Amino acid sequence: MLFDSLQIRDVLLRNRIIVSPMCQYSSTDGFANDWHLVHLGSRAVGGASLVFTEATAVLPEARISPQDLGIWKDEHIEMLARITRFIHSQGAVAGIQLAHAGRKGSTARPWEGGKEVPVSRGGWIPMAPSDVRFADDYPNPIALDDRQIRVTVEAFADAARRACDAGFDLIEIHAAHGYLLHEFLSPLSNFRFDSYGGSLENRARIVREVVGAIRSVIPKGRPLFIRISGSDWIEGGWDIEQSIALAAQLGPLGVDLVDCSSGGISPAANAKIPVAPNYQVPFAEAIRRETGILTGAIGMITSMNQADTILREGRADVILMAREFLREPYWPLHAAHAEGFQTPWPAQYLRAAPQGTPAREPLESPEPARRVSVRTSAAE
Repeated sequence: MLFDSLQIRDVLLRNRIIVSPMCQYSSTDGFANDWHLVHLGSRAVGGASLVFTEATAVLPEARISPQDLGIWKDEHIEMLARITRFIHSQGAVAGIQLAHAGRKGSTARPWEGGKEVPVSRGGWIPMAPSDVRFADDYPNPIALDDRQIRVTVEAFADAARRACDAGFDLIEIHAAHGYLLHEFLSPLSNFRFDSYGGSLENRARIVREVVGAIRSVIPKGRPLFIRISGSDWIEGGWDIEQSIALAAQLGPLGVDLVDCSSGGISPAANAKIPVAPNYQVPFAEAIRRETGILTGAIGMITSMNQADTILREGRADVILMAREFLREPYWPLHAAHAEGFQTPWPAQYLRAAPQGTPAREPLESPEPARRVSVRTSAAE
């Protein structure tokens, strides 16, 4: 099943292998550059059906680090459009993950220590549901008020419009890993007493609003995914039962697939995460079984047999891979050959392909449509 196609609204995935969003921390002022073109383009050449950008900030203060990719202004569109054109030329689908880092923002890149970046060095004061910092070496956030929540929701919608103008076929909302939307969902980070705190209905309100805002501005045939953390792995935190309830709310609002990760709301030392191959697959399986919505499995999935078994057992509908694609950009081509499955190779690489491999000719990719006028939000 790994190499079966999958139709989601108007988008056809050529197989069930997806390149997961992976932060590159290589932008200046949010702009994509040649690194992003080569990083994302090589995975499309490698045979994945869908290639996601990294978490892409919907506002400057929505970034994790000052070097994060962004889509908060029209000037970001041009280079992103060049990237989507190349991805399309390789027969792959271009996806973008829209994100807001919340209280985990204004931090240094991982290889620079990942600690707080002060305002004096290009940082900012992050925002969160409540004014509680993630950890002692992270900045102290400001709690969003009602107006700022509305601005944030509108920023997601404006970013989705720009994503469509840049040629992205599919949008994913990042509501996992301890970033802003997950911070609203989890009782471990949301201590509000208004309509955005307390009950599950209230804590999930901003997520429903973001879904609705994006759905209202993108074409009906464009799929919408959401990434969630299936569990905080901490007693009293977000868990699979709440995840199932959330998915049941989001399906009717227009979410087509739930991308099931976990953790991130608290430093790893506070969580009891049973890291092992397939350790997150039960989240995808449970949400798929209980709600009927499509799900994606991710987490230490490295072999074709492992991935195919997950699909054949009905535990998920697609497989997302991250670190394995960093190790091997052409994983789908090599995995197919190892299992005796013929899948086309790029015509330019055919001389190195196994004998009898069919060629994949590059496709023409039209210029993306550009909007004539832009509704300016308070966020801008």
